[in-house]
Amino acid sequence: MVPELQLYDSKSGRTAASQPAPPPGTLPIALWCARQGRPVHPLAPRRKTPPANCRDCRRPGHSHHQCPCIRGGHWCHGFHAATVDADRLRGWWAQQPGFGVGIACGPAGLVVVDVDAHKTPLPDRDRLLPGIPIPPSVSLRGLEHGFHSLALLAALRGAEDPARDVSTLRVRTPSGGPHIWYAAGPGQAWRCSSGSSPGRAPAWQVDVRAHRGYIIAPGTRTTTGVCRALGPVRRPAALPSWIAVELARTGHRPAPPARRNVAPRVPQRAGEAVPAVGGGSRLEQATLATVLAPVLACAAVAEGAGFNDKLNRAAYTVGGLVAAGHLVAAEAEAALLAAAVHMRPEKEDRARRIVQSGMNAGSRRPLRLGDGG
Repeated sequence: MVPELQLYDSKSGRTAASQPAPPPGTLPIALWCARQGRPVHPLAPRRKTPPANCRDCRRPGHSHHQCPCIRGGHWCHGFHAATVDADRLRGWWAQQPGFGVGIACGPAGLVVVDVDAHKTPLPDRDRLLPGIPIPPSVSLRGLEHGFHSLALLAALRGAEDPARDVSTLRVRTPSGGPHIWYAAGPGQAWRCSSGSSPGRAPAWQVDVRAHRGYIIAPGTRTTTGVCRALGPVRRPAALPSWIAVELARTGHRPAPPARRNVAPRVPQRAGEAVPAVGGGSRLEQATLATVLAPVLACAAVAEGAGFNDKLNRAAYTVGGLVAAGHLVAAEAEAALLAAAVHMRPEKEDRARRIVQSGMNAGSRRPLRLGDGG
């Protein structure tokens, strides 16, 4: 179950559980987030950024990995210092009661869709929905900001517009754009696109806050206003599968850490090598490349390539690899769907059914690397 994020009601002076009113300021928000397992770090008063590091931590070449400040309980290095230790949080806020509250998305298991509502000139068509061509015959009249590009992406995928998703926690920022909170699946660590190149963003003026990123907690005030939760829902819903597909397609899956059980990045064309998967062997890499190659080869043929059958066979094989412990199920499914959507974007719903059915069937027969199939 995803923990619920409770907020302090300033009008009644009580929490949703009718507890006594906490002290003023943002410390109660920080403590509640920490109690729910969401690591917290301070934000500079009335700002959206962490407070400055100490003088030693600002030296060129200094890294948070060996920083004595973090080990000593200080707030240097922003989200790297995030904690659920209530005593440490009280100590930080005692030094600066005006701190805002930041939540480290990765350790908190969050994937937050950040929509920009600023009206700016439209980009080139190939940057509106990166990786999805928009023919010149399609009118872009009326598209002004991230609300519109996100709605366009959702409509293209036959899905609900996340900005209107009342099943999950949504937070309106002072600029008017929402932060749409979702819970990542077990073992998923999606990569951020905020602050990176436009090529990784899932849509124009739409970024993602996830692993190695942070989000501002509701109730935090900046110079331009307060971040406020929209509607009654106070918990992030599970990340919709279609958004997971888009994240995989646009490069939001992280580089493999130094461990096994991580699905590979989806190659973008037939014959492209599959990168190393943690400590996997050469045989494992070759097997994964072989699994995906027939699906990716369909890119060269519009029809008559046996795409559905090849996708089903790949899903069956991946299901066996998952059952044998070589891949994480959620990430493997996202990899298959990303490959399928890349090859046949107009058949996403059908591809999703094929992948799920094939993986379910394959999971009943664990596949060891080197098995003859």
